[in-house]
Amino acid sequence: QVHLVESGGGLVQPGGSLRLSCVASGDFRKNFALGWYRQAPGKERELVVIGYSGGTTDYADFVKGRFVFSRDYDTDTAYLQMNSLKPEDTAVYYCNAFYGTTNYWGQGTQVTVAS
Repeated sequence: QVHLVESGGGLVQPGGSLRLSCVASGDFRKNFALGWYRQAPGKERELVVIGYSGGTTDYADFVKGRFVFSRDYDTDTAYLQMNSLKPEDTAVYYCNAFYGTTNYWGQGTQVTVAS
């Protein structure tokens, strides 16, 4: 089993920044992809960014230029630096790890962007 633990969510004003962290453990392997999804109230979960083990990173169009994904292979930690936050970024953010057809999820961390 793979365990993913997110942290770093909170309340921030529009235009502000937050940094999310996700620590992977258990059966996690360094060739797994790591990424972030989000789910706003009443909406489906959507992809924010995926970082593949080879270094390729795919961002959703709505976060390009604002969010930055990074990954520390020594500590099996993924980060999401979120800048220029907007109220529509309000959601529960979930860390995701996958390999092949198997997905693992963290418990989620709430991000609220409001004045």
